[in-house]
Amino acid sequence: MGTRASSGRLNAGPENLRQVPPSRFLPMNGTDVITVIGIGAGGWSDLSGTARRALASADVVLGSSRQLELLPAEVAARRVPWPSPLVPALPGLIEAEHGRSVGVLASGDPMFHGIGATLVRLFGADRLRVLPHPSSVSLAAARLGWDLARTDVVSLVTAPVATLNRLLNPGRRILVLAAGAHTPAEVAELLAARGYGSAAVTVLEQLGGPAERVVAGTADGWAMPPGDPLAVIGVELGDGPPVSGLAGLPDEAYEGDGQLTKREVRAVTLAALAPVPGQLLWDVGGGSGSIGIEWMRSHPACRAIAIESSATRVATITANAAALGVPGLRVVHGRAPEALDGLDQPDTIFIGGGLTGDGVLDRCLAALRPGGRLVANAVTVESEAAIAAGYARLGGELTRLTVQRGSPVGGFTGWRSFMPVTVWSVVPR
Repeated sequence: MGTRASSGRLNAGPENLRQVPPSRFLPMNGTDVITVIGIGAGGWSDLSGTARRALASADVVLGSSRQLELLPAEVAARRVPWPSPLVPALPGLIEAEHGRSVGVLASGDPMFHGIGATLVRLFGADRLRVLPHPSSVSLAAARLGWDLARTDVVSLVTAPVATLNRLLNPGRRILVLAAGAHTPAEVAELLAARGYGSAAVTVLEQLGGPAERVVAGTADGWAMPPGDPLAVIGVELGDGPPVSGLAGLPDEAYEGDGQLTKREVRAVTLAALAPVPGQLLWDVGGGSGSIGIEWMRSHPACRAIAIESSATRVATITANAAALGVPGLRVVHGRAPEALDGLDQPDTIFIGGGLTGDGVLDRCLAALRPGGRLVANAVTVESEAAIAAGYARLGGELTRLTVQRGSPVGGFTGWRSFMPVTVWSVVPR
């Protein structure tokens, strides 16, 4: 079957498919187009001819002071260094240049932990022309001989070092984008504290530039002074304590006062919650934080807010989240339903405590996005009654769990039972 153009549209095969002209992705014309140029430590000499021409024809170029200094005198554009903080100022900076040809300098690949993604979010892809350079991660993998498809990558530029905890498992390789000169020492300290003192740590500074430098050591013996802040840290984990990425971590993984959804029930509850990348969970009655933590551990894009009325438990949730690699878990100190006011709308809600509170269930149901899911656990007669009433009104699925664990009875082994748990899962219509 051939293809033919009709009414300005290119048809290819089935009617529901269309071929998009390449120009759709290359907005070459118009003064309101923002050209984002990736640049490495090698500077002007490493840029492609296309990137050089874009900069030479720009009226104004925005970037960090370090990046702007890499441009030669032949780039006659007015140079504007980024302010701090940057993101709130971006709309005003860009719109102030209306009618001019704007170039934006970015480190390496602008769409990989770079400003390109921020500009797309603010102005839309149609206004951007992106000319990428090899990212520092690509350069680091090339120097180390690591397969990027089998290597974890994490940026500490915008995340705490505790984010690494989620990725620690024997034999894994991690590339870490440094937040500053002290990041290598912080990474080494974390690795040693988590039982990975033998991990090989390689710091690659100013990759691709004339000042490129590589230093290496082990986590427990790291004594290198702070170096260049523009660095990638290669971590090759040897032996150490494994942590599963699946739901149902051992109860011992959590600190707390015993207010914890037990491992077996937690695994069933997370299966009912069905985490989806990018979605937001409300964990109402956070306890030790286990549900929100394991929701976020399921995928880096998953988000969660834990609502907890006890100040002590708020601190416990925060510590557990950091220890298990999801320090981005937000903890709200307060009692539902009042503490739910003003929170971002959730895709999924788990009620692990406060189910019998006046208005809690109705407030949660009203807050869900269309098609969202609510899961509630009950261990008392009163909370079971609340679930039974909700089930009668809205339907859903009911599961009752009875967990028994083997434990010593004198010189023998017997079964110790935990309180039965009723799990209600519903997608309100």
